[in-house]
Amino acid sequence: MITVSNLHKSYGKKSVLSDVSLAFPKGRVTSLIGPNGAGKSTLLMMMARLLEPSSGYVSLDGRKISEMRTSEYAHHVATLRQSPGFNLRLTVQELISFGRFPYSRGSLTVEDRRVIDEAIDFLALESLRHAYLDELSGGQRQMAFLAMTIAQQTDVLLLDEPLNNLDMKHAVQIMQALRRLCDEQGRTVILVIHDINFAVNYSDHIVALKNGALSFSGTSAQVVTETNLSELYDLDFEIIRNERGCLCNYFNLSGVSI
Repeated sequence: MITVSNLHKSYGKKSVLSDVSLAFPKGRVTSLIGPNGAGKSTLLMMMARLLEPSSGYVSLDGRKISEMRTSEYAHHVATLRQSPGFNLRLTVQELISFGRFPYSRGSLTVEDRRVIDEAIDFLALESLRHAYLDELSGGQRQMAFLAMTIAQQTDVLLLDEPLNNLDMKHAVQIMQALRRLCDEQGRTVILVIHDINFAVNYSDHIVALKNGALSFSGTSAQVVTETNLSELYDLDFEIIRNERGCLCNYFNLSGVSI
């Protein structure tokens, strides 16, 4: 389990995250939601050891991650940043092989190749295995980067806005894949997401941030209410539930000023 304790981040006199303490449930999908500038990506990047806290700490199964070797941490936690990019001309298979670096250090073994094949199969990327990244659509590239993250075979995946700039079909495919990672493989998935409806319908747990502070957290069923969402986003919400899921409607409602 990942926990954050009294986490604070500031740049000079500007505080971007203030005294946040949380425990992220193991083997579940947790979405970090909230308006722009709330501190979501800052929190995720500190959990990923890509950003140093100003104070407080992050723990993994009771150990402070700051005290773990980078190589050890990479065996437990994989991170997909918001705008991953490689300047090299790589095929999908070559990109995914980077996920095995913590194990093979670039010299792929039979086991590495098996895991790469499994990641390709899991996301149905076989037809794109030998395609070059610069020949793919944005959605296809995002699936390839997710496969690289999956191939790292960590218990925890941290994803920063994995649905950014994706069309509806690719966004659904990504969220279904994350759901399967949790349900079928017991992995812990923590992601920053702006689409509240994807968050509500695919997540077990919701963490909401606003102005660098924790607004609310809990199971999706517990915390997704019209009052909570209205206060979080400064918008009127209507929540419609049926047997197929939940729709958080904020279109053409009152309460918005320009």
